Amino acid sequence: MNEKAILKVNGQEFELPIIVGTENETAIDISKLRAMSGYITLDNGYLNTGACTSAITFLDGENGILRYRGIPIEQLAEKSTFTEVAYLLIYGKLPNESELKEWNSAITKHTLIHEDLKRLYVGFPKDGHPMAIMSCMIASLSTYYQDSYDPTNPEHREISIIRLLAKFPTIAAFAFKKSIGQPSIHPINALNYCQNFLNMMFAVPTEEYEIDPIAEEALDLLLILHADHEQNCSASTVRLVGSSLANIYAAISSGICALWGPRHGGANQEVLEMLNEIHDSGLTVKQVIEKSKQKFSNFRLSGFGHRVYKNYDPRAKIIKKATYKVLNKLGVKDHLLDIAIELEEAALTDDFFVERKLYPNVDFYSGIIYRALGIPVNMFTVMFGMGRLPGWIAQWKEMIESPDMKIGRPRQVYVGPKEISYDDAKKGG
Repeated sequence: MNEKAILKVNGQEFELPIIVGTENETAIDISKLRAMSGYITLDNGYLNTGACTSAITFLDGENGILRYRGIPIEQLAEKSTFTEVAYLLIYGKLPNESELKEWNSAITKHTLIHEDLKRLYVGFPKDGHPMAIMSCMIASLSTYYQDSYDPTNPEHREISIIRLLAKFPTIAAFAFKKSIGQPSIHPINALNYCQNFLNMMFAVPTEEYEIDPIAEEALDLLLILHADHEQNCSASTVRLVGSSLANIYAAISSGICALWGPRHGGANQEVLEMLNEIHDSGLTVKQVIEKSKQKFSNFRLSGFGHRVYKNYDPRAKIIKKATYKVLNKLGVKDHLLDIAIELEEAALTDDFFVERKLYPNVDFYSGIIYRALGIPVNMFTVMFGMGRLPGWIAQWKEMIESPDMKIGRPRQVYVGPKEISYDDAKKGG
């Protein structure tokens, strides 16, 4: 396709190439616009700006489609495992049996963290937010691997990727144990990725801990569903920081900070807090729906709508089905699930929500599953981060290995005061 877009400015015409993706997504390439014309584009929040081309994840928000490397999320959720999905995202293909075995073995062998690193936990307050701890601890890994964190070195990239995937669950579980005053539980090589995390989270030295296969399966599913989501805030942050050739630990640490915000990874925590608020208020779901529609109401309905999806979030469909299964098999009765189900049914039949395409998103049910697994609310965003880690790594790796990589440097349109002398400024002139 050799079509061009024509931009007319002040009597001049500028030809801009049109780029077409494999799913027929189209974009106008403005990379040479400033050099040709002196103009830049202005796009607050980058909502209409493509910062890169990528072969990792395809997302069609209008039709509710999500695919990792071309494979529908529904199929991966049914047939794959989290570590296999991580391999797929990072290396661009599903591993064969021997590759997957070697991959899992490499991750298992790097799950321990340096004993000196463990001492850093002592310096954090007991009630310090786990996301702050995660960001600090992941960045601190770079101080222990200074001989192997050069982003331009393929061997350094490989070992750093494995270390990150292996040590993230250990660091997260240790942060949880610190918050409740329990001794940390070391990883066990005989356990798989999710089993190891559950054991480190909930085992204690004084008794045997039996890992529930239902909990393991649910955790694996949630991690898969969160593994990547195209150029979201945290993935874009990882790319932007990584574009300076900062080491991968620094880039991932920045992604954790971006994810922490309630508009991004903290949304599932907000959903659970909202459901609790509804329960404690004594209001009916119908009253809550009406309250959420009032323009000047301070009540916000969390878990509905999405920045990209204008259809039912495909991940939400999968999680909704899994929520029933998990709670039934674990024998958990949760009054918040009852409220969530009633709330969803009411919203999906209300013209206000239907017209605005405010469907339940991935955060709506995920918190209920985490709650059923015994994971505390302040760890929800950490769980999101553990799932999103392969996506962050894949985005970073794709960018670093691209021959077209440039340091990220957005432009701006300056709207401040014109030039004024220091003396005039002091006078208030």
